[in-house]
Amino acid sequence: MVPEGPEQGFASDRFIDIACAERSHAKLHRCRAHPAPPACAHRSNGRFPLSLRSLIAWLDEDAPFPPIETALNEPNGLLAAGGDLSPARLIDAYRRGIYPWYSEGQPLLWWSPDPRMVLYVDDFRLSRSLAKRMRRREFDIRIDTAFGDVIEACADARREGQQGTWITREMIDAYRRLHERGYAHSVEAWRDGEMVGGLYGLALGRAFFGESMFARASDASKVCLASLVAFLQRRDVVMIDCQQETAHLASMGARPIPRREFARSLGELINSNAAPPGWGPGRLQECG
Repeated sequence: MVPEGPEQGFASDRFIDIACAERSHAKLHRCRAHPAPPACAHRSNGRFPLSLRSLIAWLDEDAPFPPIETALNEPNGLLAAGGDLSPARLIDAYRRGIYPWYSEGQPLLWWSPDPRMVLYVDDFRLSRSLAKRMRRREFDIRIDTAFGDVIEACADARREGQQGTWITREMIDAYRRLHERGYAHSVEAWRDGEMVGGLYGLALGRAFFGESMFARASDASKVCLASLVAFLQRRDVVMIDCQQETAHLASMGARPIPRREFARSLGELINSNAAPPGWGPGRLQECG
């Protein structure tokens, strides 16, 4: 079934057409130049403009990320390309306020937009209609019982105006590895033995990084998000990273903050690369 438009939650649930940056080439010459990639760096289907290749860092396997302040203004937040999706690289990226986002045929792209859309869990707004639906317990909400199915469903979900998906096979495999190591988690809505909605993201310290969600039943992903917020509040998790601004997230209490403030918050909320405790498969009420 096709998920409803309003159910499209986290901002990365969009197809990337980076070629639109070609139309903003006049702005790009003001950005710091970085070395161009070697000829064997990555294959491209032509949607990655050559004009950007000399304006962002191209990462070797062990190269560190550049400072997030060097990210481009247009397209907003494009910081680097290359590297890999190893667990160590991804954890380092999220701690710095960076995330991967690219489409099939493009290089591996890294982003840190300004401003950054965040949801402070204490600011979450639960509508009356959604609260009423949750009280009816139409869905059985579970955590980490079907992570692989959730990310596959998010990849397969059709979204308005989208011709493809940013959740490539590489990304799926990478987040599965993070899940196996206790970092990536799913929240699932079940009804009559069938999963009808869900979301997934990454937990580090007292922050959660939302990646994608899907719904095959009305309000299913919203109930998952509301349930996740309650779960995080009990664990003193302060903030959910939503990446980029959308009206849907704003209606639920999320708001944009300056990238500098976001990075500072991450420094305060994440004190270790260790996977945070307290997560485990089961029904939400059984997860404490």
